[in-house]
Amino acid sequence: MDIVERLSFFASLYQVHTNPKQGMWLLYMTVLILSAIVYRLGFAKKLPLLKNVVIYVLLALGCTILTFFAVFLPVAEGLVVAALILTIYKIRLHRAKKQEAKANE
Repeated sequence: MDIVERLSFFASLYQVHTNPKQGMWLLYMTVLILSAIVYRLGFAKKLPLLKNVVIYVLLALGCTILTFFAVFLPVAEGLVVAALILTIYKIRLHRAKKQEAKANE
């Protein structure tokens, strides 16, 4: 089995096998942005600025390890699915609260 066939979608999209430096940076940025989106949609709470900075720095460090896994495993793809599910959940929650507030008027 060829190594190109085993790459994940984003790794092959960014051509990690032909241009590893640029491809890995693009993959890292994708994983980092998607992780931040998933964190904000699903887990973030109102925190002071310094605590938010610490959380995002640790998130960036963790995404470094996830990027290496994302070359052959569907890490970024899973983050896309998680972001979509959480977005749908937030939209439905917002609509339900809006209808409840309208009913209470």
